[in-house]
Amino acid sequence: MQVAVFSTQAHDREFLAPAFQEAGFEARFIEDKLDMESVAQAEGAGAVCAFVNDDLGAPVLDRLSEYGIRAIALRCAGCDNLDREHARSLGMQCARVPAYSPNAVAEHALALLLALNRHIPQAWARVRQGNFGLTGLVGFDLAQCTVGVIGTGNIGAAFARAMQGIGSRVLAYDPYPNAELQAAGVEYRELEDLLAVSQVVSLHCPLTPETRYLMDAERIARLPRGAILINAGRGKLLDTDAAEAALISGQLGGLGLDVYEDEAGLFFYDWSADGLPDERLARLMQRDDVLVTGHQAFLTREALSSIAQQTTDNLRAMLEDPTAGAMLDGRIV
Repeated sequence: MQVAVFSTQAHDREFLAPAFQEAGFEARFIEDKLDMESVAQAEGAGAVCAFVNDDLGAPVLDRLSEYGIRAIALRCAGCDNLDREHARSLGMQCARVPAYSPNAVAEHALALLLALNRHIPQAWARVRQGNFGLTGLVGFDLAQCTVGVIGTGNIGAAFARAMQGIGSRVLAYDPYPNAELQAAGVEYRELEDLLAVSQVVSLHCPLTPETRYLMDAERIARLPRGAILINAGRGKLLDTDAAEAALISGQLGGLGLDVYEDEAGLFFYDWSADGLPDERLARLMQRDDVLVTGHQAFLTREALSSIAQQTTDNLRAMLEDPTAGAMLDGRIV
């Protein structure tokens, strides 16, 4: 069975190739992201393996269906790029990897916070030039500060525990409170109450119609002046225009992004020769109070191994038994 694997890079091939081979699949690695321009490369395959910025909207799904593809394995946790209802109508089974390594993403969010608060990129750039001056590098103690965690699934819970380990007071917002976190001292609040007192806010909720632009201008304005906002969840949880305006006004003191609302077709590519084709992101990246990484929070050996194993397990279950999709831990349809 051949599987068309879209949006692949060197690290994907390193971890996926042996997993696919062991599972008895032939992987056809495709560097292009999946969309209407590239979908023809899936013809002849028995299944598709897609990633976070691949287009799995109705037109692409229709074309895949015409090719006889009935199984789609997303090697990521997010599935907002998939038209689930349309996939169901076409009789397609779809599965994702809901929990590959929560610590990987949580630790990256913490790294963004630490680097922003203590101005590590600026300090590193200065000392490389022989400048050991400390002007403009003042941060604040994270111990005893109030940190708001929005979304306390596996990743949000790991981040909350990490902040408790540092000594922060941790507040949380989630429609489904985590009893273990509550027992450990995490206090759940209504969103507006959490925002009003949090010097740091980190976003870890899924992207749904209800959470799109969860952090908009009005909610950013509720934060204490100079708060730091971290988004290692999904790009469209944050209204980037509102965040930029808040940085300019000083309402936000720092912004850490591993995801970006317009990252599809932008992240995972090298723009160093041609120049970044997104003026807003380019402006943000020139600011000392902004730190951007290219959707790499998941990028650890442990996470990549887990993704490869769960993806092949999902594919095997879907392809060997057409009714198995309903039993998969990572089922979508």
